[in-house]
Amino acid sequence: MTGSGETRAGLRARPTVPTAVLDVVVPVHNEEVDLGPCVRRLHAHLSEHFPYPFQITVADNASTDATLAVAEALAAELPGVGVLHLDAKGRGRALRTAWSASDAPVLAYMDVDLSTDLAALLPLVAPLISGHSDLAIGTRLARTSRVVRGAKREVVSRAYNLLLRGTLAVRFSDAQCGFKAIRADVARSLLPLVQDTGWFFDTELLVLAQRSGLRIHEVPVDWVDDPDSRVDILATAYADLRGIGRLGRALLTGALPVAQLREQLGRAPLAPPPARVPVGLPRQLARFAAVGVVSTLAYLLLFVATRGALGAQPANLLALLLTAVANTAVNRRVTFGITGRRHAGRHHAQGLLAFALGLGLTSGSLAVLHAVAGSPGRPLEVAVLVAANLAATVLRFVLLRLGMHHRG
Repeated sequence: MTGSGETRAGLRARPTVPTAVLDVVVPVHNEEVDLGPCVRRLHAHLSEHFPYPFQITVADNASTDATLAVAEALAAELPGVGVLHLDAKGRGRALRTAWSASDAPVLAYMDVDLSTDLAALLPLVAPLISGHSDLAIGTRLARTSRVVRGAKREVVSRAYNLLLRGTLAVRFSDAQCGFKAIRADVARSLLPLVQDTGWFFDTELLVLAQRSGLRIHEVPVDWVDDPDSRVDILATAYADLRGIGRLGRALLTGALPVAQLREQLGRAPLAPPPARVPVGLPRQLARFAAVGVVSTLAYLLLFVATRGALGAQPANLLALLLTAVANTAVNRRVTFGITGRRHAGRHHAQGLLAFALGLGLTSGSLAVLHAVAGSPGRPLEVAVLVAANLAATVLRFVLLRLGMHHRG
């Protein structure tokens, strides 16, 4: 409770589910007809499909019909259903009050008309229960969402979200879908900073969360418009524009403690990997060494076989070129686990670069040997080439590993 005097009959009617993992709040105002069927449907779905203890809180904000009486009857009928009454209107006010009074670690809300398919509820809250995400929203604007609604509402919704992207640089796709969840610890930090008590409450909460570095999970939903919706689109749009202006000014002037929130709540930046042996390196070295031994033997056999006919330098060029192409192909598949033709041309180009370096090392070694020894014997040539190839092999491994994205 906030202690503001706005609530009554709430605490005595709260559901007695002390171990509830999820509290689903249903804010209502003059919904005496739809409230009963919708809450029973929601309760049945949670009882059958939700694998954790739950509670449902009907947040009645200043209804003037029999909504409160219907809600209290539901609380008496269904286990885990409670009622919270507020004397002032406002969906945002109802959510702030209900969420602040809840003991559940995960808090959610949905519109009473249940326009959103309830099959999306578990995917909505699961990332919050696991700790993977901080808030979750249903989105009607994802490509895989299935939505049935009139053209006017579709245009208004898309225009509003485009406006948010242009003015407040939001990255979430659907601010107004009445299907959201938040971790209770995050709510305790953000709710005192949210000023709006009406329909802009959702947007303000999400913008604060994004600017605080929190992770917002989005779930594509199936959504069917309620033809009996009593939302005044023009009044809501005007209030939203005022909310955007107010929130934008607060962010620009530093009136909101975004930096402190980011430090307190935001996820730490990904740290660079420690200076140690990269993952997969020992295995890659072993495979590369095995391929290298085979390649060196093939290179030496080709060199010896063609040395007499071509001479030392041409035989070295031919043997190195043939084994370099084969070496790149085998290392690509065996050492680094890359299959298919994707980037194959680039990988072979890197292999040819390694070949050029290897050619420079081996040819240079032969040239130095012949300059020093005059006419060295075949065993001495082979020994010098083996040493030069070892150096070239190290260079080849480094180049190929960098070029093939450190695959392990």
